[in-house]
Amino acid sequence: MKNYIQKHPWKVIEQGFHKDENKITESLCSIGNGKMGMRGNFEESYSGESLQGSYYAGIYYPDKTKVGWWKNGYPEYFAKVLNGCNWSGLKIMIGDCELDLNKAEIKSFTRELDMMNGLLSRNCIITLPNGAEVEITSQRFCSMHQDEIAALEYSFTVNNFKGKIFIDSYLDFDIENEDSNYDEKFWNESKVLNEEEIIYNQAVTKKTGFELGLAAKSVCKKDSAEIQASNIVIATKYISTQYELEIQSGTNFQINKFIGVSSSFYHQHGELKANAIKLAKEASSTGYDLLKSNHEHCWQDKWNISDIEIDGDVGAQQGIRFNIFHLNQTYTGQDARLNIGPKGFTGEKYGGSTYWDTEAYCLPFYLSTANQKVAKNLLIYRHNHLNKAIENASKLGFKDGAALYPMVTINGEECHNEWEITFEEIHRNGAIAYAIFDYIRYTGDDKYLAEHGLDVLIAIARFWAQRVNYSEAKKKYVILGVTGPNEYENNVNNNWYTNYIAVWCLKYCIDALKHVKADDANRFKEILSNNQFDEKETENWNEIIKHIHLPKSEELGIYLQQDNFLDKDQSPVSELRGEDLPLNQKWSWDRILRSVYIKQADVLQGLYFFEEDFSHAEIKRNFEYYEPRTVHESSLSPCVHVILACLIGMEDKAYEMYLRTSRLDLDDYNNDTEDGLHITSMAGTWMSIVKGFGGMRIKENKLYFNPSLPKNWEKLSFRINFRDSLVNIKITSTEISLKNESNNNLQISIVDQSINLNPNEIKVYNL
Repeated sequence: MKNYIQKHPWKVIEQGFHKDENKITESLCSIGNGKMGMRGNFEESYSGESLQGSYYAGIYYPDKTKVGWWKNGYPEYFAKVLNGCNWSGLKIMIGDCELDLNKAEIKSFTRELDMMNGLLSRNCIITLPNGAEVEITSQRFCSMHQDEIAALEYSFTVNNFKGKIFIDSYLDFDIENEDSNYDEKFWNESKVLNEEEIIYNQAVTKKTGFELGLAAKSVCKKDSAEIQASNIVIATKYISTQYELEIQSGTNFQINKFIGVSSSFYHQHGELKANAIKLAKEASSTGYDLLKSNHEHCWQDKWNISDIEIDGDVGAQQGIRFNIFHLNQTYTGQDARLNIGPKGFTGEKYGGSTYWDTEAYCLPFYLSTANQKVAKNLLIYRHNHLNKAIENASKLGFKDGAALYPMVTINGEECHNEWEITFEEIHRNGAIAYAIFDYIRYTGDDKYLAEHGLDVLIAIARFWAQRVNYSEAKKKYVILGVTGPNEYENNVNNNWYTNYIAVWCLKYCIDALKHVKADDANRFKEILSNNQFDEKETENWNEIIKHIHLPKSEELGIYLQQDNFLDKDQSPVSELRGEDLPLNQKWSWDRILRSVYIKQADVLQGLYFFEEDFSHAEIKRNFEYYEPRTVHESSLSPCVHVILACLIGMEDKAYEMYLRTSRLDLDDYNNDTEDGLHITSMAGTWMSIVKGFGGMRIKENKLYFNPSLPKNWEKLSFRINFRDSLVNIKITSTEISLKNESNNNLQISIVDQSINLNPNEIKVYNL
């Protein structure tokens, strides 16, 4: 666990350069706007450990899957979000020395991410090997106001030096992914040119044929007077604007770089150049200060709805804002073709593709903090991929319209490259069905079932009906050979969570069929026809529902993760040596699989989803049994524990787990932040506050709150967008205050009391 990042309510601050943690800080200081993003790299050259990363929405490469023994149904490729054109790059020579912090003496250094305004800045003073002292100030952003524009302002003053200086402001497509096989590069040059002092670089991806064009207008000033470029250099996949001149000691330079980005994901191929150049030209005319001001106003609008305020605990406050900031800049919900990658625009691990994380963890955040359309687009994304999910299931031997959604995807095709996940982690189907239920419960938009939802539910239910088999020995339906959310158990029989969510899906689909049939008979007939569905199919579903095997220990009073879980040595995590953790970096996979240790909540995931099906006593028994055996080496684990710990009154454990989820990346709990941030688990952090400490639920179509604050928090405040109404909630240890900031009347339940809130009315409830 690292602790070099300063605690601040609105900023991520690295005071003093921590060279050994540079890749971690690059991840933490990533910026984006939903359409593009980049890691917090230095603008000038850096020869030390670094992942220079710039990423653009929707662009990927299908890297061929290679395994020693090919299995039927194995994915053809592993999709990779591509590291694209480096637009922020500057090469600066001062005499014979290149400006490179890895080769300089650093006298002072501050790198700062301003989360309130979406700005990355840096100030440092360094001494180069030739004795020149250089003072550097930089700032950049990806515009939230115009999401195809980015800009930077870079200033440096040279002391103790007289002579020649050289500045190269470039666009570089000669890029490779960190995990490239054999240093393969995925971009081919398309166009590199200069037009009216605007440089332009366009490249095309191998195989997929995505084209991306970037235009840059550089403006360089020497002691506030603009200077003209001395040269334009064009090389393979590279173009730069160059400045070369003689200077005196104390000379200051300022470089503004205005970027226009144009992608074939959004524009016709023939329009890319004209669009990118137009954007760069307009950005330059607008000027850096006004571009920044417009960008900051957009961030203010986002914070006005999504901010969470914690009084009395600056570490907790920084943690939640850090998580909300990265969620807001990763996904804006404007395009149903896009989804949320586990690393967002901050790194390349996991390929940047979509997992079940979106439905299980991210949807609630966007439901409560954005327009309803944003969450709906996440569901439509899956509906648009339904045929691919049916095709995916057919490769594994399923038929008659059964669908298995991919564990990992960009375009609807399965592209995960580990067989135990690809074939076995089938619970993802349940999360997608649950998201439909969750969306409708929250928004009241039950018309979605007839529009899109029922098609998906039927295909998922058909999958579960075919995936079970009847065990004569148990006289029950069983599901064999699976991996649950706890990926530290592979190829197990009757994973409790998988079995439970499977029968829940069957029940929910039956209810959805009845609802649509009663509400829209014509559409119901159309759905039956389109899916070649006979209502008699549900007779088999009901048999499965009645006779599913759900492993349980009557002696312990707990649900078993899987049939043979109690065969394992039951030693808790507290008996592990410190040097054994994290297990996934210290133990062999064989040893992990044979151990009792849980990567992430599994049984507890089911108790969280279906809380109303279980008593508090049942939840408490299972929590107290499984939590001591959980190593939380999945980023998705701690948030579920926060919510359940709050529910059963374990306040200290809830707070411990909250710090783990909120500061997972800031403090590098799992020793993997350098790969990029855990974006999807950040939505779990939001849930841990709103659903955990805030105790928010939806009950009987109303907002419900049963809060429990950590002892050291003086006040917790947040807003919830619920069914087109904005509610401002303020919680202390003694009261909860609710303000209806909308024009609608609201019925809200607090613990055991129903409260009517008129427009703009405030009511206080004593806890």
